[in-house]
Amino acid sequence: MSALHTPTIHVAREQNHLAWDPAIPPVGTVESGAIVEFDCIDASFGQLTAESTTADLANLDFDRVDQVNGPIEVTGAEPGDSLQIDILELAPGDWGWTASIPGFGLLADDFPDPFYKVTAVPGATGRAEYWPGIHVPLAPFCGEMGVAPLAGPLSTIPPDLHGGNMDTRHLVAGSTLFLPVFVPGANFSIGDGHATQGDGEVCGTAIETPMRALVRLAVRKDVHVSGPEFIAAPDPNAELRNGLRYATDGIGPDLIVAARDALRRMIDWLGREHSLSPIQAYLLCSVAVDLRISEIVDMPNFVVTAHCPLGIFD
Repeated sequence: MSALHTPTIHVAREQNHLAWDPAIPPVGTVESGAIVEFDCIDASFGQLTAESTTADLANLDFDRVDQVNGPIEVTGAEPGDSLQIDILELAPGDWGWTASIPGFGLLADDFPDPFYKVTAVPGATGRAEYWPGIHVPLAPFCGEMGVAPLAGPLSTIPPDLHGGNMDTRHLVAGSTLFLPVFVPGANFSIGDGHATQGDGEVCGTAIETPMRALVRLAVRKDVHVSGPEFIAAPDPNAELRNGLRYATDGIGPDLIVAARDALRRMIDWLGREHSLSPIQAYLLCSVAVDLRISEIVDMPNFVVTAHCPLGIFD
């Protein structure tokens, strides 16, 4: 971590929990404006490693995934306030994993068999070789950031108004997140490190990696949000992601069905043009392809578009 930001407190990997619950006692207390360093393990809770194989997915205990580190109590935070989280620095591990897990993901019925892939992560910037000849831009962020809800326990897997598993790839270093405070002290936690991800995280996993995160926590009594809101930092990969792209549309009266159709067309295109197998294309879509709503007002049909940046191909 940079000497520019000196943390007040360090939260170790072992200081984690597996539910959002106001009954969970904080592991530390800081003043408003303090910097906190979190040392987060990957979303599998260490069950998967750089040496794991597809066969190991059969033993994955879902009751132990998506743990978060904390919680940290912030002095002075009261219900009705907002907690401002300035994301200062994010340092991923030197490896990460992506998996297609049976029963999980947007195309779970299309891909019933498990598949596990390990990717070398060469730092917080640059690109990682995902498949031969395909290099995806790195943009580390934490998929889970949240405060204690009004009542619990709540699972850490679905997001909610208190934050949680938002999987928002725009919350990179330099971004600022605002969360409503529901209980005294707010009780902030963070986890689920991603080295990079496409909008939508379509197979249910990104490049999952351990993450060291440095954040500043401040109580805002002049800001009153009712759900997560954020200021996005400039996208370091904006030219690539918004440059020349191949895009496929899904159109229909159901957003989920339209999203699946757009994704299937993108998988077909990646197979035709870049000789990827369907599972290779599916995983690549989860880490590099952005799934966006293009049209939602001309009912009865909606348009969902999958955008693949052409710059990832050698």
